Amino acid sequence: MSGVETLTIAEDDADQRLDRWLRRRYPHLSQGRIEKMCRKGELRVNGGRVKASTRLETGQQVRIPPLPPAGAAPAVRTTPQVSQADADMIRAAVIYRDDHIIALDKPPGLPVQGGSGQLRHVDGMADALRFGADEPPRLVHRLDKDTSGVLLMARSRAVAARLTAAFRARDTRKIYWAAVAGVPAPRMGTVRFGLVKAPGHGAQGEGEKMRCLHPNEVQSTPGAKHATTDYAVIEAAGRRAAWVALVPVTGRTHQLRAHMAEIGHPIVGDGKYGGSGQENLGDGWGAQLGGEVSRKLHLHARALTLTHPVTGARLRLVAPLPAHMVRTWDLFQWQPSEAPEDPFEDLS
Repeated sequence: MSGVETLTIAEDDADQRLDRWLRRRYPHLSQGRIEKMCRKGELRVNGGRVKASTRLETGQQVRIPPLPPAGAAPAVRTTPQVSQADADMIRAAVIYRDDHIIALDKPPGLPVQGGSGQLRHVDGMADALRFGADEPPRLVHRLDKDTSGVLLMARSRAVAARLTAAFRARDTRKIYWAAVAGVPAPRMGTVRFGLVKAPGHGAQGEGEKMRCLHPNEVQSTPGAKHATTDYAVIEAAGRRAAWVALVPVTGRTHQLRAHMAEIGHPIVGDGKYGGSGQENLGDGWGAQLGGEVSRKLHLHARALTLTHPVTGARLRLVAPLPAHMVRTWDLFQWQPSEAPEDPFEDLS
């Protein structure tokens, strides 16, 4: 058994999940062993208890308990086996690829990373996206499980570090498309409610939600963070629903979903924040419009604009709407081809 180690997170290792970081350093460690060390409090970050999914930050101190030598345990496959069907699916989702980055059109319902009960996810399929490279691509940002659209991956650790820094510095521009209940007024605006995590009801905290706060309450509320969302109505279907563009100026968990619900216009299909009924008691409609409108979440990462981390060229990546949103757009006779690239410029 090796002794207790305390390691400092370098800049290149920041913004990774703790379990992924550990498995890269200690390939013989199983996921079950890592989660057990977290449950028992043996594995700590800056002296505090953590989960396997905790994301690491530059400069943090990770306490690692004594570990068995690699030869003491059966060999563990460090690259997950990807089924042929999943490999074909994830390769077909590629919308851009060069020697440095890969962009996917992530399908709705597919998690980006593993978690409680999540065995099938983009990160686990990364080996199918090598395309001749020595290593699989790395995630540099995330989308919710039920959100579709542009997802960027880096093909090397150095490129991943540059892209992560670009996202943190907000040197990227993400535009989401959503169908929301009712029609926001004014038709263009900014939502600035702070967000704080409200605990879920499951044994492991499942079902967690973000709760909105007045901006003046953020500083005095433990765990709360400022959040800003720009929105613009592109088209409306009477007063029943609207096609909106959303820009997350900050990148908080569930930010777009919580903000739109808080102003009385939940994203269609969002049972977590908009309720499962057809009508809500606030302004506008509930998250389910009924009739032919799908009950799936109508939130799509439509476009991502960024500076290429190697060439320096400005790059705009666009993902087509998923099938359930195409049907809704057809129902309301909304035409994606007629939408401006950036409604916030064209409508200002």
